[in-house]
Amino acid sequence: MSDPVLPSTMTATSDSPQARHAVRTLRSSQIREVANAGFGVPDVLPFWFGESDRVTPPFIREAAAEALGRGDTFYTHNLGIAPLREVLARYVSGLHGATSVENIAVTSAGVNALMLAAQLVTGAGDRAVAVTPLWPNLVEIPKILGATVETVSLSYGERGWTLDLERLLSALTPGTKLLMINSPNNPTGWVMTRDEQRAVLDHCRRHGIWIVADEVYERLYYGEAVERAAPSFLDLASRDERVICVNSFSKAWLMTGWRLGWMVAPPTLMDDLGKLVEYNTSCAPSFVQQAGIAAVEHGEPFTRALVADLRASRDHLAAALAQLPGVDVKAPPGAMYLFFRLPGAQESLSLCKALVRDAGLGLAPGSAFGREGEGFVRWCYACDPARLDRGVERLAGYLKARGVR
Repeated sequence: MSDPVLPSTMTATSDSPQARHAVRTLRSSQIREVANAGFGVPDVLPFWFGESDRVTPPFIREAAAEALGRGDTFYTHNLGIAPLREVLARYVSGLHGATSVENIAVTSAGVNALMLAAQLVTGAGDRAVAVTPLWPNLVEIPKILGATVETVSLSYGERGWTLDLERLLSALTPGTKLLMINSPNNPTGWVMTRDEQRAVLDHCRRHGIWIVADEVYERLYYGEAVERAAPSFLDLASRDERVICVNSFSKAWLMTGWRLGWMVAPPTLMDDLGKLVEYNTSCAPSFVQQAGIAAVEHGEPFTRALVADLRASRDHLAAALAQLPGVDVKAPPGAMYLFFRLPGAQESLSLCKALVRDAGLGLAPGSAFGREGEGFVRWCYACDPARLDRGVERLAGYLKARGVR
């Protein structure tokens, strides 16, 4: 029998099929790596993921169930159903000033919105800048598209995490296409001030740089009681500028598993955005969008109560951790995490795996958020205070067993 004929693109010694280089070089999730190490560990306390231990409120779940009951299971407009876009326009207007339906697009999760926003304005060979430590998706998304990403790190000190504004502005050179910024920030809880936003916006205007602002934690803000949301670029920018603000239902209404988000963007982008949505997901599920309407229309009392609970949990956990030897922790003004120094965190991935194995405690390694995060760990405090106390006890026992005084 003769040898088989190989395709012209292959030889008998060719490598196995692989994804393209830009995909192969993406960072894998170290948080998932730690979580995977927890499988099979009895009674592990997981604080590694960014979600509450509470289920979505009943009034939201019931809206989805009613929509399913009436057969609301068909395709919708690429940019979202009109009633949801309308309630979102009113919601955003109430927080940040006049916003039209023409500025609103509904997406299949906030992370989908971030990818769509990047696809709209950047591509191969472009230069992007990101402020770190940062949820890795924002740093890696431009790389998927062939762009290069320069990072500008926050600084940690007596006031917690702060921005070196001049360093950021220096990095935003002419020819930069995109700034990716997340405030309130995951993992640090840092919140960009309005003055910092104004300076960055003015600089980006001069150089024609797009701003993609991840503001999914904007309601999880612990400023003055009268402030319903963290400072936003929407407070300063007109709705036809090079500013795209991304948001999500995941945090303020505890809808992580629903995968529903939105973006506020210039109307001139919407036709092309519709094309991208079509080629990505076609549309968000109709019954999930109905749940989104219920969340926005009826969820304000719930969100305000949630923020009060999170503030109390933040303060409770920060005070407890501050009593432990070797721990350096500052209570941040936003989000739902403490990002703190801990003995052994200079190799944070190894430390977090050891905490799972030896203490049944699940934290996220600082290195998951870039090299700037090494030396820190992240603890999500969106849970019952009694559960937080059990976690602190386990951390205290771990440190004591290793002679930390």
